[in-house]
Amino acid sequence: MERRISKKRMIFLSFPVFLILIGLLFTATNLYKFAAGSFSISPDYNSGEVKQKNIPEGKDSEVKKVIYPSRPEIGEEMGELYIPKLNAVLPIFHGTDENELEKGVGHFAESVLPGENDNSVLSGHRDTVFRRLGEVGKGDLLIVRTAAGEFIFKVQKVRIVDEDDRTVIVPKPRAALTVSTCYPFEFIGSAPKRYVLVAYLTSKTIYK
Repeated sequence: MERRISKKRMIFLSFPVFLILIGLLFTATNLYKFAAGSFSISPDYNSGEVKQKNIPEGKDSEVKKVIYPSRPEIGEEMGELYIPKLNAVLPIFHGTDENELEKGVGHFAESVLPGENDNSVLSGHRDTVFRRLGEVGKGDLLIVRTAAGEFIFKVQKVRIVDEDDRTVIVPKPRAALTVSTCYPFEFIGSAPKRYVLVAYLTSKTIYK
């Protein structure tokens, strides 16, 4: 009889302990979900947008904004290149076929637009728009103005490469501007090399 009472008493006493353990497990699970969700960017599939939640300081706390709502058409004038060293303002056309290069600086259509993250590639003829490009070197500025804003790049490297060198158009880890023309400048005929300026974005002003 006493043994039956003891078993009942043990079951009775164990039940509150069991409820406490369940409560602790539930609390811990919710705390984990809260902590994991508070420091992430998760998509809202109903709205089709990405909502930003709290992100710790020291990390990129801004959702990247689209600088250009649409890309220009081939042959369209898309902006201008200002070279302070030469006091020159040159029109930029989307595309690098002869039609564009005859009118000004050509923007390689498969590269990003100026100011976007990655490598934006410009080219021009050495006997027209870029006849003095050899005077521009490391530390000089290249300023691109488009309908989206003004983007200031600083030349970090000057390269002389073969005409078929494809490293000119390789992706970059951040916003860059690569400007190239035929080289040597005084060469008669089809020049065998390219004079290349590699510049990185230092500041920008986005038009509203």
